Amino acid sequence: MNTRKRKPDLDIVQTSDAPTCETHLVNLENVRSSMAHILSTEKAQLMAEVFGVLADPNRLRLVSALAAQELCVCDLAALTKMSESAVCHQLRLLKAMRFVSYRRSGRNVYYSLAEGHITSLYHFLVEHLNESNDEDLR
Repeated sequence: MNTRKRKPDLDIVQTSDAPTCETHLVNLENVRSSMAHILSTEKAQLMAEVFGVLADPNRLRLVSALAAQELCVCDLAALTKMSESAVCHQLRLLKAMRFVSYRRSGRNVYYSLAEGHITSLYHFLVEHLNESNDEDLR
């Protein structure tokens, strides 16, 4: 018996019926013009790893906190109601992807988002979700 749970995002995909072509005629001009824009397999793999790291709700909550200001591990733990050990584990993964940087001040370690791209991506997604929610309310 398979007791594995399906990921929630797969439920959305599997319950919606995506329209498909009625005729299966390939437009070679469209295919050729799109060839320059499609990601290479290697770049797609790297992007999947980035999105994989960001796919965890706890890491996203840490990113959201750090998008506002630099915080130490104990502040992040209190803010997210996670143990300091769990926060450190998540920060280690974010640091490995170069999403966060840190500095030491005495006995404390302060984390911040490492580059503007991650902050921009975070704010873009928040804005997108807010707009989607606004449209759903109409």
